Amino acid sequence: MSRKELPRAGLVAAALAGRISNQDGAVALRITARQFQRLKQRYRAGGGPALRHQGRGRLSHRRLPASTTVQVQALLGGRYKGFNDTHATEKLLEVEHLAISRESVRRLRRALGLPAVHRRRPPQHRSRRPREPAAGQLVQLDGSPFDWLQSRGPAMTLLGAIDDATSQVVALHFRPTEDLHGYATVLQQMFATGGLPVALYGDGINILVRNDRHWTLEEQLAGIQAPTHLGRVLQDLGIGYVQARSPQGKGRVERLWGTLQDRLVSELRLHGIATREAANAFLPMFRDDFNRRFARAAGTAPAVWRRPPRHLAVVLSCRYARAVARDNTVRLGPRLIQIPPGPHGRSYARRRVEVRELLDGRLVVRADGIVIATGASPGPDFALVARRAPGEDRRRAPSRPPSIRTALQHLTTALPPRPAARHPWRRAYDPLLADRAGYPQHRG
Repeated sequence: MSRKELPRAGLVAAALAGRISNQDGAVALRITARQFQRLKQRYRAGGGPALRHQGRGRLSHRRLPASTTVQVQALLGGRYKGFNDTHATEKLLEVEHLAISRESVRRLRRALGLPAVHRRRPPQHRSRRPREPAAGQLVQLDGSPFDWLQSRGPAMTLLGAIDDATSQVVALHFRPTEDLHGYATVLQQMFATGGLPVALYGDGINILVRNDRHWTLEEQLAGIQAPTHLGRVLQDLGIGYVQARSPQGKGRVERLWGTLQDRLVSELRLHGIATREAANAFLPMFRDDFNRRFARAAGTAPAVWRRPPRHLAVVLSCRYARAVARDNTVRLGPRLIQIPPGPHGRSYARRRVEVRELLDGRLVVRADGIVIATGASPGPDFALVARRAPGEDRRRAPSRPPSIRTALQHLTTALPPRPAARHPWRRAYDPLLADRAGYPQHRG
């Protein structure tokens, strides 16, 4: 008998002897009086063993069919090996059309001797940071280097952004490393999916914020460092940036990586994806399915996403200051742009212009805020790379003052040469020669 059934025999025997009533026995066993009467009948017929549960030792009528059990175990050990229990339950329902519970999947997995994907840990104490009340008020972004293709393809880094209020993934993109082109692509996806957020929340990577100690003379006079290339983009779009001081500060996107390193890796293996191009093509479908499962409603109904400008492609670019050559050309790296004549055939030679390199590789030359020339993209394999660090378009301040020897050498070379020995300036004063020349004589 179980611990719950042990008191039954004594109470039923006491009721049959007349020491307690049926109601007293039912209250003690926490059953109804009618059920207590049934126990008395079973005790008269079979004694104490008859009070055990009648279903003990029998097969449940709700058990899985043997064919279904074999099919599920074959899938868990083959096609869905490495999936966590919840993810495997979803795939069994949506792909295999097998409606079983998560606990049944866990029981069958343990029967196969397969370990759990994630080790269960005791909950850690933390202070709760409330979500932002409106969608688009704060977006967390980060990058995660991981073996996403499980040695089937190249090493990649997944860059992504998640809305803090709704946990909606607004952008995902694979890149070889965490670089400028990847973050610019994530921003472009986010602007196209939701719009312009109020602020971004990320770490102190030098792609988004300045973390160097170099100050140019202009920056020293202004009292502030020039922003990075993407920092200029955020300033033009009116988007703030909050720098996290620890990984726990941006915990929502960090937890997203933990989920994607489990579910996304399994999905990529399930679809046989082995290249970065195929993985990026699969991400939009995965992102929509992920948001359908895990996104939630914001605290306040109206979202605060803003509409991006029409010239977003021109804003989302790297900017460089250049001087137009005499033949009205501008050079950016190995690329040369010919500037057409201005109004009334005006020349732009020796004029300072701004050259913008767009995300797709196109070049735009601007003067006084007006586009005066454009250049075509070099091709689909173009990657946006910072050609100069921020603040280097202007002349750098000297790192240290010149030495005394260098200053004396410069001063010596700047003096005029000394006169020769027979130069008239070196001759002694002769009164006779001065009288003949008509110069006034010195009167002592």
